Amino acid sequence: MAVAFGGVVWGTVALEQWRDMRWLFVTDISLGIVSLALYQFRRRWPLAVALITTLFGAVSASSVGAGSLAFISLATRRRLTEIVPVSILSVVTTLTYYFVQPQPGPGGKDPWYVGLLFGIAVTAIAVAIGMYIGARRELLATLEDRAERAEREQALGVAQAQAQERNRIAREMHDVLAHRMSLVAMHAGALAYRDNLTSDEIHEAAEVIQANSHRALTDLREILGVLRDSDADDPLHRPQPTLSSLDELIEDERGAGARISLHREVSRGEDLPESIGRTAYRVIQESLTNARKHSPDTSVDVTVKGQPGAGLTVEVRNPLRVGTDSSSTPGSGFGLIGLAERATLAHGSFEQGRTADGEFRVRTWLPWPS
Repeated sequence: MAVAFGGVVWGTVALEQWRDMRWLFVTDISLGIVSLALYQFRRRWPLAVALITTLFGAVSASSVGAGSLAFISLATRRRLTEIVPVSILSVVTTLTYYFVQPQPGPGGKDPWYVGLLFGIAVTAIAVAIGMYIGARRELLATLEDRAERAEREQALGVAQAQAQERNRIAREMHDVLAHRMSLVAMHAGALAYRDNLTSDEIHEAAEVIQANSHRALTDLREILGVLRDSDADDPLHRPQPTLSSLDELIEDERGAGARISLHREVSRGEDLPESIGRTAYRVIQESLTNARKHSPDTSVDVTVKGQPGAGLTVEVRNPLRVGTDSSSTPGSGFGLIGLAERATLAHGSFEQGRTADGEFRVRTWLPWPS
């Protein structure tokens, strides 16, 4: 484009230069070649290249193409401290070109202000084109950056959602299976290590293992069905247990040989939000499982109290057995962590640890709106 544009402009004066001003002919074509060489460095030294090629335009018509494109390239940077000096130089060189170059045709030269107006118009057009290209490049770069940022944020959101879903699945699977399987493991261990059991005791332990195995499989199928199906409102889904199922849980534990004292001081239990009741149930269930695994043959005190506006408090206590091998049942170590996560998600608080009187206490407070 620089060669074509410069060739067209030079073609209008080349014959007159050759005929009347041979030195200008040689100078014109030489500066045109030099301007084409300098044009290759417009990105490394944009201001210097634009100034030099524009200055060449005062006496060289063939350099106009490279000079104009170098000026447009400079204008794409959209820096007025660079554009203004080159624009002034462009107008001055255009007017100088008007006086230096021979005028083709028999009519003579036009008035000098025509050359001035022409120089201003050409300079304004070059600046406008360059700034438009620069603005468009900046817009495209901004859009590309936004697109990349959106992709990164989307990937991060997907990763976070996957991590939350994995945690949710792990928490639900632990809550559902740990309770049942710990009962199975305890009674299976009794059958494996005790050889003095009567036939009735063996039969009772086998019934407990069979019943809890069947319940564990049933619970597993149900939780997998809920996790696979996104339609949580499906009436076929059995609701998760809440405090209304607490009596059944206590009876199951007592049937397995646990000694549990339940102290229930909940007013208007039917008004308790389902999510809070479900969290409280899971806290009690996991606490009873831990007590059976780590302190078997000890009594467990379960206290549930609260009222609307004051919150719901769940506390489970059991004596610690020191110096004995409490249980051979393997544990994941995530039970109490999962309870803390549940309490946090419910905007409540969770405490666990050894008390001064040698008991292990799990205490959870959950908000109960009035």
